Amino acid sequence: MKFRVSQKFPMFIHQATLNHRHLHLISFVRKLQTSRASVNGGSSSSQGNSFLVPGATVATILMLGALHARRLYDDKKVEDAREKGLEFEFHPDVKATFLQLLPLRSISRYWGLLTSVEIPVWLRPYVYRAWARAFHSNLEEAAMPLDEYATLRDFFVRSLKEGSRPIDPDPRCLVSPVDGIILRFGELKAAGAMIEQVKGFSYSVSSLLGANSLLPMITEETTHAESSELENTPKDQSNKSWWRVSLASPKVWDPVASSPMKGLFYCVIYLKPGDYHRIHSPIDWNVLVRRHFSGRLFPVNERATRTIRNLYVENERVVLEGQWQEGFMGIAAIGATNIGSIELFIEPELRTNRPRKKFFHSEPPEERIYEPEGVGVMLKKGDEMAAFNMGSTVVLVFQAPVSRSPKNQGSSEFSFCTRKGDRIRVGEALGRWHDS
Repeated sequence: MKFRVSQKFPMFIHQATLNHRHLHLISFVRKLQTSRASVNGGSSSSQGNSFLVPGATVATILMLGALHARRLYDDKKVEDAREKGLEFEFHPDVKATFLQLLPLRSISRYWGLLTSVEIPVWLRPYVYRAWARAFHSNLEEAAMPLDEYATLRDFFVRSLKEGSRPIDPDPRCLVSPVDGIILRFGELKAAGAMIEQVKGFSYSVSSLLGANSLLPMITEETTHAESSELENTPKDQSNKSWWRVSLASPKVWDPVASSPMKGLFYCVIYLKPGDYHRIHSPIDWNVLVRRHFSGRLFPVNERATRTIRNLYVENERVVLEGQWQEGFMGIAAIGATNIGSIELFIEPELRTNRPRKKFFHSEPPEERIYEPEGVGVMLKKGDEMAAFNMGSTVVLVFQAPVSRSPKNQGSSEFSFCTRKGDRIRVGEALGRWHDS
């Protein structure tokens, strides 16, 4: 005699589990539909429209898979070229022209909507582990369990466990503000202060930071003219000169009088999608100005840098400028496709990638002065400043000590600790200097 009850009972339990998860999936789809309805002004009249968002989600996942495969292929080509000592030159192609026709800002806003939809708790670890495998993220460093990150956006901008990024304590050390790959670095010496985007094409620092930038452009004539005054400047006054700057008329401010013995340096760091996405302060400094450029949202990967002109200047970006004990400090956080949202922790109300009023005409940057009297916002080395929703690029422009002695004229006391193509993490030494 066969007993069937014992066979049906575990199947009943399994079926109940499936039904429970099925209900979660239905709830997840309904949230997607509600999100789309809110974007369309609350209208969801057609039943066929209910399948648009799930279909778009599947399409987005397939697109990410294709982009990942393409990225692996491109990364392999770049690595092979570096091993052979080759460097790609600037060469525009058809793809770069095609990207200019796409509504990348709208696509990025829609991507932001998808990443803000709450994921069922039971599904979260699977989604985040799949992302980590695809983009080589280290989930062991996450500050919280995976099932506590309600959305993809929360996962992208996740904080790390305490001690995961120790900050170099050397007071004569500038640390990396992000996890990423060193693309370019050096000293700005030539006229125009140009930064090489890729071999064969460069862009000016002033166009990146803005026409009203506090960027100090020092000429030899000014240096010699002011040298006598600097020798008679009291020591206490020169040490505090970087603390207060007249922002009402920045052109009146004489950067040579404040820091005559310092050169101008730059460093470009690229963050991959799987990297830690928060930006930290590279040094103790005083943030005086925030400037938001509402530009395009081209991708910023290696292929884009060698095919799109003025890539970092064209893209949306947030620029922070201020002063540290050695002079000028500027940090530009560059947006990219699907990364239009740049969060600024020192100004939470800032919103990026908003719909633009004018389509063809470039809008002037939105500027905010942190306390017009020049006090600004003080940040310590290692403090969190901002975050990307995915990987992107950060450009540092700063002054550092240089030697002006006749025997060693033009040589810098500041030196970078990294090489082009090196991977670097938050808190690791980017450069050091020694006292004169």
